[in-house]
This record gives sequence, C-alpha cells and structure tokens, in this order.
Amino acid sequence: MAKDCKIYEQNQFELQSGEIFPKIQLAYQTHGQLNAAKSNVILMPTYYTGTHKSNARVIGRDRVLDSDRFFVIVPNMLGNGISSSPSNTGGNLKGAQFPLVTLFDNVRLQQLMLQELWGIEQIRLVIGWSMGAMQTYQWAAQYSEQVQAILPYCGSAKTSPHNYVFLEGVKAALTADCDWNGGEYERQPVTGLKAFARVYAGWAYSQSFFRDALYKRIGFNSIQDLFSYWESDHLKWDANDLLAMLRTWQHGDISSNHLYEGNFVHALNSICARAIVAPCSTDLYFPPHDNAFEVSHMPNAELRIIESEFGHCAANPGLLPEVNRFLRTAVDDLLQA
Repeated sequence: MAKDCKIYEQNQFELQSGEIFPKIQLAYQTHGQLNAAKSNVILMPTYYTGTHKSNARVIGRDRVLDSDRFFVIVPNMLGNGISSSPSNTGGNLKGAQFPLVTLFDNVRLQQLMLQELWGIEQIRLVIGWSMGAMQTYQWAAQYSEQVQAILPYCGSAKTSPHNYVFLEGVKAALTADCDWNGGEYERQPVTGLKAFARVYAGWAYSQSFFRDALYKRIGFNSIQDLFSYWESDHLKWDANDLLAMLRTWQHGDISSNHLYEGNFVHALNSICARAIVAPCSTDLYFPPHDNAFEVSHMPNAELRIIESEFGHCAANPGLLPEVNRFLRTAVDDLLQA
C-alpha cells in the first residue's frame, strides 16, 4: 500500500451484487484542513489508471482546487492497485476472482468513510475527470441531499453503447496474450499490456491531435515516442487491476440501483446539485452530445464545452494550462453560487 495515503477499512462490506467483501480497503489522501463547520469539503475521486498522486497535480495554492481554503479528499477507486484490487486482495477474491465492483459500491464506501472519519454530512463540491466524473455523477444521484455542487468533466452519467464497445476492444487486445491464461497468469501478459496501451492511445486523443502533431506540445517527438510512453505506463499496471476498473466503467449507470431501478431520466431529474458539466469538444468516447442529453434532464445544470484538439486527454490533471484555467473558473463559479 502506498505510504503517502491512509486506509479506511470496512468489514463484511456487501457489494451491490450481493457478494460480501470480508475486509475492503479504501485508500485516500487529504489536502488542507477541515473547518469547524465542516462546510469546506471537496471530493475528487480518481480516474481510470489514476491515483491520489495524479489528482494531486491540480490541488494546491493557485491550482484548480485551492487546499488553502478547502479540505480536499481524494479517494482511490476500487481496483486501482491501491484501494482493494485484484493485485492486493487475498483468498478467494484475488486476481481473476475479484468481483464486479460498481460505481454505486465505490460511492457508498466513500460516503461511509466521510461519515465515520470526519462526520461529514455535506459536500461543497464533487469534481472528477473521466471515471472520476462518472463517480461525480454517481454521488449527485446516490446522495442527492448531501452534494451541493458537481463538476464532472470528460465523463458521463451512463456508459454509452459505443463507449462499451471501445472498452471491449482494448480488453480483447489485452486478453489475446497467450500469457493471459484467463487471468490466472504466472507473469504479467506484457505483449497484451502493450497492445492494450497502443489501442487505447488511438482513442485517448482526437484525429487532429495526430494530424497536427500536437503530441510535440507535450514533449513527444513522434507518434512512436507517444506509443512508447503509453506502453511503459501500462506495463506498471497489473492486468487484472486494469480489467477490474474496466468492468466498473462498462457497468457505469447512475440509475442501475434500487433507488432508480434503471430509470435513467428519473435519476438525472433527481440530481439537485448545482452542476457544470464539461465535456471536451473532441472526446471520442465521452462526446458532448451525450452530456447535452444529461444536462437537459438535470434541474440545475449548465453545459460548458472544453474546446481542445487533445480529445479525452485534454483534461488529464495538470496537462494543459488553458484547461486548468477553464476548470478553475468553473470551480469558482460553482463555489460562489
């Protein structure tokens, strides 16, 4: 477990599926101080292949989230190798036996942590990128009376069919490795992880990003250099961890629970938090028109589009100064409302 974060544990935690997790661990990091009124809480869940360390790039003085003013809590998503995951869970839940964990499960565990550790009943803002945005939506629908404002960016409240198919493609690239062995591998499926990374890279940016060689702006001399970075980054991950988070992503739907019984529009209608929903104009798997539909059914929401040729990765925490400024303005607008 990472040394720069703390652990919250729950025994006999029942997943949405009904399966019991004997001891589930939620790793988290905090920034700033909780005020006496407990009214300065910001929650920023992590994203796919993200951790508390990567979210920290936008937290601090003069950054997107000002930890001089706010108590910022970053919970690591289940499956990310730091919170309970296939790679760090023993017994009959280890590796390929790790159960499906939904966004509902993640958010319920986070809510228990906030309540038990700090007695937090109200969250000033929930904010997140990608799967962090999906958890942001989930929070607003699942605990609508506790969340005052949300800023989901480059994410969605429900995984679209096209998004599901994209994820099937990267999953197939990984599991085609002969070392995969149904998830019971003796060594990491290196060839599969590299294939996964290359397929994913093609979706993470826009067509014009490659056509106009915008990768040079972020330090890569060629597409091959970019591929090499993606491969080296994904080789750091456990294959079962990647697929556990991917399953969570594929099952993303704020209405898939006992509260809304699959009625997606009803779930959106029930989000009473002030919301700025911020897709990127060129995101290939979280396109703006999906968010426009969501906003049209949310009672207190605004659509603000991030205009960028960097696709989904435009909002990768700390990557582009102009996106940081966009998000800081949106945060300020929500907090001052």
